Amino acid sequence: MIDPMSVFRTLLEVGRDGGGWEPVTEGESEASVFRSHDGSRYAKCVAADHVASLEAERDRVIWLSTQGVPGPRVLDWRVSANGAALLTSTVAGVPADRVSASMLQAAWKPIADAVRRLHDLPPEQCPFTRDLTQMFATARDVVGRGAVNPDFLPQDQQQTSPDELLARLAPQVECRLAQEAAEIVVCHGDLCLPNIILDPESMTVAGFIDLGRLGRADPYADIALLLATARETWTDDQQSNSADETFANRYDIVLDRDREDFYLHLDPLTWG
Repeated sequence: MIDPMSVFRTLLEVGRDGGGWEPVTEGESEASVFRSHDGSRYAKCVAADHVASLEAERDRVIWLSTQGVPGPRVLDWRVSANGAALLTSTVAGVPADRVSASMLQAAWKPIADAVRRLHDLPPEQCPFTRDLTQMFATARDVVGRGAVNPDFLPQDQQQTSPDELLARLAPQVECRLAQEAAEIVVCHGDLCLPNIILDPESMTVAGFIDLGRLGRADPYADIALLLATARETWTDDQQSNSADETFANRYDIVLDRDREDFYLHLDPLTWG
């Protein structure tokens, strides 16, 4: 297996590319992420067997940057026989999972507004999809390979086999497909708090990052993850319920908890 750091050095010629880079520990396992010393750029690097997925992420970043939705810009794309590196601009600010509950509360309505703006993009003009048919096929593959990470599962499901979890969802697919067809939007695809960058001064959304799963999907594919990860910040159930209500009112939706749970339980089965 090729060392991603070796690929990175070969592609970026570390030491001759803007004064050097430092590794970033966060990020998906198949990629190595680096930040320039001046903080202005990120580089995501993969070995040869993951070049196609990184190229797809590059195309999504480029597309979203033309849609008036804040996010990173592609600065460079470098590829060799050993792998590829995607260089993007930094979205200045702080990830929404790293602010206090009071700060997140101040940013909550702007977050809902930003999500709605993303979802209001014309889906017919989006060239990418992450629809339920694709998601469920991915889940079948991940479960079939025994690759589900139990740490991604809700705590009350961690002792249940992934095969059983997937089987529980299967009877709902036909209904969820009909809902998706009626309300399909442009989704981020991994809309958890770490992928929402806030301006710490104005408490507005500076941009969305990690766009590798962006595409047409049911809005609940995003809403379920956003509300679930926000619950990790709120201090109690009352604050969590109030935040859910605030989001629903701002987004102009009546929350469908069954639909929300379906996507919240499906998403962990698609990583692996």
